[in-house]
Amino acid sequence: MTQPILSVRDLVKHYPVTRGVVFRKTVGQVRAVDGVSLDLHPGETLGVVGESGCGKSTLAQVLMRLTPPTSGTATFEGEDLFAKRGSALTAWRRDMQIVLQDPYTSLNPRKTVGDIVGEPFDIHPEVAPKSDRRRRVQELLEVVGLNPEHIRRYPHQFSGGQRQRIGIARALALRPKVIVCDEPVSALDVSIQAQVLNLLSDLQREFDLAYLFIAHDLGVVRHLCDRVAVMYLGSIVETGTAEEIYGRAAHPYTQALLSSVPVPDPSLRGRREAIRLEGDVPSPADPPSGCRFRTRCPKAAAICAEDPPALEVRASTDHPAACHFAEPPHLVRAE
Repeated sequence: MTQPILSVRDLVKHYPVTRGVVFRKTVGQVRAVDGVSLDLHPGETLGVVGESGCGKSTLAQVLMRLTPPTSGTATFEGEDLFAKRGSALTAWRRDMQIVLQDPYTSLNPRKTVGDIVGEPFDIHPEVAPKSDRRRRVQELLEVVGLNPEHIRRYPHQFSGGQRQRIGIARALALRPKVIVCDEPVSALDVSIQAQVLNLLSDLQREFDLAYLFIAHDLGVVRHLCDRVAVMYLGSIVETGTAEEIYGRAAHPYTQALLSSVPVPDPSLRGRREAIRLEGDVPSPADPPSGCRFRTRCPKAAAICAEDPPALEVRASTDHPAACHFAEPPHLVRAE
């Protein structure tokens, strides 16, 4: 295994909860991300999955330096990511780009496609001289499957899938080493999702990219990700290779997520037990004591309220899981 290109340790992002109008007082913290550690290696895809509100997008924003962390460390190619300022931060952004979730709001409606995809060259003029930018933009559009002659069209003249391809072209412009994909297909139709996922897979092989792929649907990331990290309420509760997560999920939460993935073959439906979680996701401003999943977990016991389980390999598992009673599934599995 190569050295990680991106390494994160004990990353925390809390948002203060305040009261008052004239004299504002902090009365609590929203624990959006609470102690996340992960590694991303060159050329691989790491999937981060979980329900809405578990902190996936906040994790992406912190790693992209769009919002500052509360604590924790992150290194990119061995250098402190959070220590970068000014020109050093601008230069680093060439190597790490993001594809946003909503293709309808992530593109400026007042700019043409040529201006949108070519804007990175304005910020980093050393990458492409002005005389060559039109050709470079047309090449990028062609790479993502769009007509290069549509360079003067506006975003509203494209479909949702085409707009997401424009966003991918913009992310590719500076030839980055890492692309953070923040739920890039969740707003698209199922058939278009497959096209965009296939495009991302092809681009990864062509440009030797590493992806941090964020999604709430385990079924979406199954064929794209090399490794998977499952998040719940700001923390990673299980991590492993795609084979380990889909074939031998050990955490009850991961097993519940897998049981909700639709089975495309009608003849196989009904052969696995559906796990229905009771109750709602607790507020990140007031998470449960001990194991955060215990209020919805069918295996919860007294120890779960007192002792937070560590994310580690246990006697009954072959990959890390944050559960005192982690064990591979017997009836729940990905078909």
